[in-house]
Amino acid sequence: MRRPEHHHRSAVRAAVAVAALLVAGCSSEPPAPPPPSLAYAGLPVSGSLADAKRAGFDQCLQMDGGHLRCRRSGVMLLGEGPYEAALDLTGGDGASGFRQITLWHDRDQSAVLKVGEALKKQGWAFSYTGEGGRGDQMILTRKGAPVHFSIDLSYWGKRRVRILPE
Repeated sequence: MRRPEHHHRSAVRAAVAVAALLVAGCSSEPPAPPPPSLAYAGLPVSGSLADAKRAGFDQCLQMDGGHLRCRRSGVMLLGEGPYEAALDLTGGDGASGFRQITLWHDRDQSAVLKVGEALKKQGWAFSYTGEGGRGDQMILTRKGAPVHFSIDLSYWGKRRVRILPE
């Protein structure tokens, strides 16, 4: 008759072996395809690594095993800027593409708020996240627009403008 602890060790070894096979199987799956290419105001909003590089986002840095950040300096948006901008791509070496663009100013935290003012002048509707209509972000939308904007209002960290597909 087997001792109970021997049976337990065998069961643990079998579970570890199954888990290892599952992890190995997951890592061999092909990356998800990139989203469709979308540009707004002359900037890439979603697409592939090739789209990013065509738009001048060619300073790319591997962030970790599944993320690649490609940057560009001197970006103008709606007559405002220049800003720093980044596209964060997923999948091995960015193969799954990007789904938003992020812009910021290295020295002037208020610079990105000018984008919100320009959009309001163009008739974009806006709302705020957070408590009592005052909060972390201003969200700007316009009926029929293929994108929406999210502008950080908080002073914690760098304020950013993000443009996302609708």
